[in-house]
Amino acid sequence: MTDCPSAIPGRPFGRVLTAMVTPFDEDGNVDLKLAQELATYLVDSVGNDGLIVNGTTGESPTTTDLEKEQLLRAVVEAVGDRATVVAGAGTNNTQHSVELARGAEKAGAHGLLAVTPYYSRPPQEGIYQHFWEMADATELPVMLYDIPPRSVVPIQVDTLKRLAEHPKIVAVKDSKHDLWAGSETMNDTGLAYYSGEDPLNLPWLSVGAVGFVSVIGHVVGDRLRSMLDAYESGDVTGAREIHNGLLPVYRSMNFVGGVIFAKTALRLCGYETGQPRLPLPAATEEQVRLITSDLWDAGLVLVNPDAAQR
Repeated sequence: MTDCPSAIPGRPFGRVLTAMVTPFDEDGNVDLKLAQELATYLVDSVGNDGLIVNGTTGESPTTTDLEKEQLLRAVVEAVGDRATVVAGAGTNNTQHSVELARGAEKAGAHGLLAVTPYYSRPPQEGIYQHFWEMADATELPVMLYDIPPRSVVPIQVDTLKRLAEHPKIVAVKDSKHDLWAGSETMNDTGLAYYSGEDPLNLPWLSVGAVGFVSVIGHVVGDRLRSMLDAYESGDVTGAREIHNGLLPVYRSMNFVGGVIFAKTALRLCGYETGQPRLPLPAATEEQVRLITSDLWDAGLVLVNPDAAQR
């Protein structure tokens, strides 16, 4: 097992992690060279100390197991000595998830992101057994991904408390939007919480979250780090000012969707990563205009879209 480079006490995967998009070339193939360049940019220039590879924002539902392994190896080679590389390995098939977890370990991942089994709507006992088997499959630390807007079924607090007894299950990426449930879980377990919903990054810090797993970190990872630094130094007003300055970015991401937003925002900021794979379409002209306008409002692009149209 390779230690997470960004791990510090209480923060097993680091502080600011971006759920990295998967770059595709003009023919729709995974572009490994561009993936390494993007990973390097996100870590060395944007301020991330960790990356999620093969997550939902990485279009894991539409990449093959071989593509996932090749992408993970490429990213680990590029930044694995100075950033935590966490592999998305969860599916709604426990055996397949176990195979992906073992493949990720062999490919050099520092940790696993395991999402609640989706579509099947398993009971809490099924969720518990699914995650336990994944955690048993490797020596890697595991971050549970609680996202009922996509999985339908939440991970209940009692289930999280049971799962916290596994020595490899150390963190939760929360996209459940339930600060009460998260507070109770953090109070009663040793699980570290990472905000998985960018507009709630600051609220989550107020109840004890240790960092972020972000989509907007593709373009504002430095601001997220500054917000976290400000809050933890006691400058709550400064943290809130940074949060408010990011409101236009939150707005675009929530309106357009994570993958389409991230790839379009990167393009507008000068970094091409190709189009999404179907069933996710390319951004429409109206969506591009909206994202451009919001990035302008946030000070991230140099051309006022309204002035350009005139």
